[in-house]
Formats: sequence, C-alpha cells, structure tokens
Amino acid sequence: MYNTLIRSLSNSSTPLTSLQPFIQLLRHPTLNPDSFSFAFALKGIANDAHKGPGIQIHSQAFRHGFDDHIFVGTTLISMYAECGCYQSARKVFDEMSQPNVVAWNAVITGCFRCGDVEGAWRLFQRMPIRNLTSWNVMLAGYVKAGEFGLARKVFYEIPMRDDVSWSTMIVGFAQGGSFDDAFGFFRELMREGIRPSEVSLTGVLSACAQAGAFEFGKILHGFMEKAGFLCIVSVNNALIDTYSKCGNVAMAKAVFQNMPVARCIVSWTSMIAALAMHGRGDEAIRVFHEMEVSGVRPDGVTFISLLYACSHSGLVEQGCALFSKMKNFYGIEPAIEHYGCMVDLYGRAAMLQKAYEFICQMPISPNVIIWRTLLGACSIHGNIELAVLVKSRLAEMDPNNSGDHVLLSNVYAVAGKWKDVAGIRRTMIEQSMKKAPGWSMIEIDKVIYGFVAGEKPNEVTEEAHHKLREIMLRLRAEEGYAPQVRTVLHDIEEEEKEDSVSKHSEKLAAAFGIAKLPKGRILRIVKNLRVCGDCHTVMKLISKVYQVEIIVRDRSRFHSFKGGVCSCRDYW
Repeated sequence: MYNTLIRSLSNSSTPLTSLQPFIQLLRHPTLNPDSFSFAFALKGIANDAHKGPGIQIHSQAFRHGFDDHIFVGTTLISMYAECGCYQSARKVFDEMSQPNVVAWNAVITGCFRCGDVEGAWRLFQRMPIRNLTSWNVMLAGYVKAGEFGLARKVFYEIPMRDDVSWSTMIVGFAQGGSFDDAFGFFRELMREGIRPSEVSLTGVLSACAQAGAFEFGKILHGFMEKAGFLCIVSVNNALIDTYSKCGNVAMAKAVFQNMPVARCIVSWTSMIAALAMHGRGDEAIRVFHEMEVSGVRPDGVTFISLLYACSHSGLVEQGCALFSKMKNFYGIEPAIEHYGCMVDLYGRAAMLQKAYEFICQMPISPNVIIWRTLLGACSIHGNIELAVLVKSRLAEMDPNNSGDHVLLSNVYAVAGKWKDVAGIRRTMIEQSMKKAPGWSMIEIDKVIYGFVAGEKPNEVTEEAHHKLREIMLRLRAEEGYAPQVRTVLHDIEEEEKEDSVSKHSEKLAAAFGIAKLPKGRILRIVKNLRVCGDCHTVMKLISKVYQVEIIVRDRSRFHSFKGGVCSCRDYW
C-alpha cells in the first residue's frame, strides 16, 4: 500500500509529495522499504529534478543495502541525470557489478542530457548487448540534440525499426523545423506498408500545421478517416490545430463539430485557439460558453486562448471580464502568460499607459516577455517616451537581445529620429547583434518553398523576384500603390527604402504563388515575423487586382485577404 501511494504521487503534478509516504515508511515500527519503495521515490525526485532529496534517498538506499540493487541503481542513474549531475550518475553506473541493458540506456540518456553527444556514442559502442530500445535511445538523443544527420545515420543502421523509431524521426524532424524531412519519413513509413501510430500521425500533422501544408493535411485527413483513426481524440485535436494553422478555420470547425468521440478540454481549447488566431473573438467567446454548458471545466490554457482572442479582436471589456472570471469564479490563479495577454490586450488597443500601470500592479514580477510585449505596442503606436522607459527595464534583464533594439529603432524611425536609430544600430554592431531574418513559406503541389530576406539568388527566387516586379508595376498603375517606407530603419534615399520593403519574404512568396498556382487557388503563406504595414497593404491590393484569396499566418495571427480587404480589419 505504501509503494502504491509512493508510485502514484511520483507520477503526479507534484512528484515530491511522494516523499511523505516514503518517510512514513522509513519510520514505520514493523515495515521496511524494499527496492520498489526506493525506485518509486527516486522517480518522483527525477520528475521534479531536485537533487537534494535524491542524495538523501541514495544514502538511505546504501543504509538499507539497496545501493547495488540493479533496479534501484538504474533509477539512481536516471535521477542524477535528470538533475544534471552526470558525474554522479556515471559513478553509480561504474560501481554496478553487472549493469543490464536498462542501466546502459539510462547512462547514455544521461550523457545526452548533459550535452555530451560523442560520449553517448562511445558508451553505445561499448554496450555488450544492444536491443531495439537501445537504438531508439540513441535516435531520440541525437534528435533532441539537433544532430539530425547522425539521427538519420543511426535510423538506417537499426536492424529492425519499430513504431517508436519512425515516430521519433517524424516528430523530431517536425519539432526541429525540418518539415520536408518529417513528411519524407512519413511517406517512407507508408511505402513500407507499416500502419502509422497515433504518435506518428499527430507528429506529421504537427509538421503540416507548422509549415502551413494544407494540401498534405487534407490527404492525411482522408487517410485517417478511411483507416479509422478519427475515433482517437488526440488525432481529432491535431486535425483542428492543423486546419486552423493552415488558415482554414471552416475545416477546423467541421472536424470539431463532427468528432465521433466526446470532446475533451484540449478539443474545446484548440477550437477557441483556432478562432483566436483568426481574429474571431466574439465567436471564440461563444464556443467558450458552449464549453461551460457542456460541463467541461476550463483550465488556465483555455483562458490564455480566450484572452488572446480578445486581444486580437479589440475586445477590451470582454477580456477584462474573462480575466476576472478566471480568478473569481473558477479560482484559477493567473500565471505570467495571463498577465502577458492582458498587457497585449491593452497595448494593441493603444491603451499604453493602462498597460504600463497594469504591469506595475502585478502581484508577480514581470519577466522580459511582459516588458517586450509593451515595447512592441509602443513600436506600433509610436510612443517614444514610454518605449525608452521600457527598453531601460529590458536592458537590465536581457541586455543582449537584438529584437528589443530593433523595436526601439522602429519607434525612432517612425518619428524620423535617424540619429537615435543610428546610435542603436551602432550599439548592435559593436555588440555583434544580428536582426533575425524574415522568412516565409508557401506550399505548391505539396512542396514547401521557402523565401528569406536577402538570400542568395537561385532559380526559384529569381522567378519570384521577376514576378514581383511585374506585380508591383501593376499595383502602381491600377491602384496608385506607393510603398510605405516610414518603418525602414535606415536613413537612406527614398528609392533605396522602397527597394528594401519590396523584397520582404512574404511578397516574394505571394509572387511565386501567383506565378505557379492555377487561378482560383488560395495562396497560403507562413511567416516567422509580424507582417509589416507595407506588406499588409500589398496583400490587400494583390487580392483585389488578381482576384485571389491570400491567407498569411504571421508569428501571432492570421490575415485573410480577399477583394482588397483583410479579415483583421487592419487591427493587428
């Protein structure tokens, strides 16, 4: 009974509470802890990555004669590795008289956790017996370390790959941003006639969502429907996320409404988040009320999505009411993310002083993200005085962040204060800071094409630039378009500024899409940065002149351009 309780608590959200029954067991007049008692308690400590109690449990294991027990020893290795104490983990391993394959796997995993990729490989080479789990440990370690080339090499050396092997590659490459590779491994899995698992399916759907690969996502949806995977809740949730992030909220709603299984809190929250990303705040709030009626209790993540929806739709009063309801009705204590959403809510609505006062009154210390959110709002609305104040706070907390310098430069550039802009740029150069390059992706015939600002020319980019020049001439002639150059950070000639904004990656992606996609097809573009004002105007004009719908997902929301109008109503 003690062991059952220790094990349950060790796997809970508060794993260190497993120590309470363990201590009671140590003090029991007639009972003694066994190997399971120690292993379960050590697992709880590992889950909390708290080495202090771990050292004490290790001492107790020695006192009770379990320090050389293979089960306890293996758990000790894992515990020390999770706590970042690799030398201690290695010492336990080296003192084992006959380490089994589980112990070998544990010490290799510890090696990866401390960043010693070569050391992990050397240990793997020394293993007397390797099972499939051992190969998968190496595979997962390489993927998590970002060593995708080595992961690929190990993958093809595995004598007999299982579902874990395939899922590790698909999920790992998707999380690492190598979307084409993730798609490639999934296609290879299907060619070999292996039935994909829930993990590999959600992994490849995640890649579709991140890359905006709508067409491939639709094909997967059809396969999953025929193969009977739609009875799995997590697959439905992944589909909702994929369709929403690929810019088709109607399909996300269809999946949500037609789920053949009961919706869980993730399903409801995913749908609310989908509507939030598309600026449909009122609808997101309606879905939330339906969730309440259905009896599903919201959690903190649900309220993050709701506050996000209000922020991107200008629903200040509704957002404040929901923030209050979260605390007072549901008893959910606001986390830093909720406070960040409120700052964003006020900031986007140009209530900058209110946002600043809100930060000053927060019961928890604001982090860099909170201050950076306000700095971004100052950049949008051109409040120099507050921007300088906020930047000084950020300089104390994160002095080498290039993004903060760029945001302040934006404020100065809008005001025409080029000396201040030059000073910031000089500081960035002196401190070797680099602005993150903007990139955009577009899917054409199930192939993802990427464009990066200022990249070296190739066949694809040359075609995109050629088409873009043609588009710009037409927009000038038919719509009187003139580039918005007020946010260009350089004090340079007007013609150079126009050339600078004309080469933004989303413009190139849109031009390439118009050149390649048949008439009537939607252009779906994914961008890593916030869409600038000039690109926003250009997308509206292209949608009108070329009679095409363009859906752009920037780093915070969706813009659907159609007939010269954007779904965000110019509020983003």
